[in-house]
Amino acid sequence: QVQLVESGGGLVQAGGSLRLSCAASVRTFSGYAMGWFRQAPGKEREFVAAIRQSGGSTFYANSVKGRFTISRDNAKNTVYLQMNSLKPEDTAVYYCAASTLYYRHSTAASYGYWGQGTQVTVSS
Repeated sequence: QVQLVESGGGLVQAGGSLRLSCAASVRTFSGYAMGWFRQAPGKEREFVAAIRQSGGSTFYANSVKGRFTISRDNAKNTVYLQMNSLKPEDTAVYYCAASTLYYRHSTAASYGYWGQGTQVTVSS
């Protein structure tokens, strides 16, 4: 069983930054690839970024590449999403997710465990 709790969301102006955290309650955190997804009102959940179990490799959606950075600290059972140069279109509920599969999966179905989400709102 994996429990995930996101934090760090909030309201920020366009061009600003936020850092999301996701704390995992699991015995073998390093055994899971971790991902971030987001869902805006009226839209489907979309992939944002993923990181390999060891943390050595990452994978991003084109819409956030160069602005967002995913990282993890396996000693702290935590994954992070540093979001810079935020745009109003980044406004969404952000979810972290855990997968036992290879990290280069961008579909929600590849992730078996989900947090409850944290709201990010970017004002123009």
